[in-house]
Amino acid sequence: MRTNIVIDDNLIKQAMRVSGLTTKKDVVDRALVEFVQRHTRKDLNELQGKIQFADNYDYKAMRKGR
Repeated sequence: MRTNIVIDDNLIKQAMRVSGLTTKKDVVDRALVEFVQRHTRKDLNELQGKIQFADNYDYKAMRKGR
């Protein structure tokens, strides 16, 4: 989708520098992907008390297999 937006030039330049991306389009695309990923990730605090582990679950034994 083509769209025109006004973005702070200094912010875009800084984003290009820290990301290594070379175009404004790539910077905006990356920012949108990261924004969506961050905001759709389940907050671990919301899961507290909701996960039931099996009675015989032994995480230490599972680590030995690594």
